Amino acid sequence: MALFDENVTIAPAPRRRMTRSALIGVWALAIAMVILLVLTFLPTAYVIQRPGPVYNTLGTATSADGEEVPLIAVEGAETYPTDGALDLLTVQVVGNRERTPSWPELATAWFDPTRAVLPIDAIFPQGQTTEDREKESSALMVDSQKEATAAALTELGYDVVSQISVHSLMDGSAATGVLQEGDVLLEADGEVLTSADQLREIVNAGGGAAVELKIERDGAEQTVEVTPAESTVDGETVWLLGIRLLSDFEFPIDVTIQIDNVGGPSAGMMFALGIIDTLTPGNLNGGENVAGTGTIASDGTVGPIGGIRQKMWGAVGAGADWFLAPASNCDEVVGHVPDGLRVFSVEDLDDSLAALEAIREDGDLDALPTCGS
Repeated sequence: MALFDENVTIAPAPRRRMTRSALIGVWALAIAMVILLVLTFLPTAYVIQRPGPVYNTLGTATSADGEEVPLIAVEGAETYPTDGALDLLTVQVVGNRERTPSWPELATAWFDPTRAVLPIDAIFPQGQTTEDREKESSALMVDSQKEATAAALTELGYDVVSQISVHSLMDGSAATGVLQEGDVLLEADGEVLTSADQLREIVNAGGGAAVELKIERDGAEQTVEVTPAESTVDGETVWLLGIRLLSDFEFPIDVTIQIDNVGGPSAGMMFALGIIDTLTPGNLNGGENVAGTGTIASDGTVGPIGGIRQKMWGAVGAGADWFLAPASNCDEVVGHVPDGLRVFSVEDLDDSLAALEAIREDGDLDALPTCGS
């Protein structure tokens, strides 16, 4: 029996022609894939900011030798056990001038409330190298630790002696050839200097007149004159010496803050609170998990920081129930507080301590200032 009839020709089925709508769909998909491929490699002018690591100032940190050590250590004074957390928050930046995020990455971040898309110039100024940025960020961190220690010890009644010095000169500085990095500024127009803000006020009060500075350089005192340059900030005329300053202090006890790979000044307030808790009996936070952010000056003034929305999400991720936010950042906080986090507005160290007291003593939290009132 034959399985096939060799005399029978089987004609192939006719090919179905693609409909017009299907053809358009295929071309649209192909074009979309090409556009997506191009956008993946096309340079952008933005970076992404996201929540970074969270550090408990009452806990431990990894030293340069890889050992776990107290994040805040004190010698020369009695210390006390602590509990709970006083978390400082950080942010991480995805991208730099050498490698910016792709357009698909930016699109994903745009719809993610924990992230922010920022112009690259806002994070990496033109002409500033990555090395310059890291050096400046490290210097600001060191300065914030000193300011925090000064604020905390002053709050506790210790005598703290302060001085300011020149960290660096800006491009085109009015002080070029007159001041040098490391110069200690002792007086300005006859006034003993204790802070950068004081120097700034003296310079601007002169309306552009030369400022007489008594400085200490290499252990010897001398007097120099600097004529400030005129500039405009936020529509107002200001006078600038064109120098970056660092505050330094003589402390009656030794306070060491151990934290690596974190830069900038925004941890200052939480450092100060951690130092106070370490040096006082009981738990400043009532054993609760409290997070916060803000720069701090030696007089206790709390200043604004960047990335506060990402830091609030970082606080939630770390399990914090309470968040201390600089009053000057409230416009960025309103309408963006994550569920489960209660935010209090603080202008200075006293406000922060009042908020912690209310949390600790189960006080009237509704009476505390918030970013909505």
